[in-house]
Amino acid sequence: YELRQYETAKWVSTVIRGETQKEVMRQGFWKLFHYIQGKNEKEIKIDMTVPVTCLIKSGCADFKISFFVPFEHQDSPPQPTDSDVFIEERKAAAIYVRSFGGFASPEKYAEEAEVLARILRNRGQPFHEDFFYTAGYDSPFKLFNRHNEVWYFKK
Repeated sequence: YELRQYETAKWVSTVIRGETQKEVMRQGFWKLFHYIQGKNEKEIKIDMTVPVTCLIKSGCADFKISFFVPFEHQDSPPQPTDSDVFIEERKAAAIYVRSFGGFASPEKYAEEAEVLARILRNRGQPFHEDFFYTAGYDSPFKLFNRHNEVWYFKK
């Protein structure tokens, strides 16, 4: 794993309640994709960025899916016109990151998060254990050398 320092940044997000993480990710992705395709107050297209993150809270059926707002729009991102989509500012944070390849299923993300949590506990590293983020970096059409991550926030 590695410890990264992330600066304060804006993300465009949506919260979807659902039975399966896979279905929630699909729904959330499309809501956010419509936003960057022009479903915003300025009706402008915004470049797709990575990673696409998903907030997983233990015992919670709500999932927050987010796209990073490109640097050129960080100061004033266009407001979403879909009431389910919102701009959020994530504060600067130290984040423990575990990377892995392949096509990441919800089960694989959960497995990798558990491995990271176990390593951090064994090394006595304090972290917020009640939630983690999944981070995907590749288009579904990319077949090889895929990059995925799980994130825990340092306490």
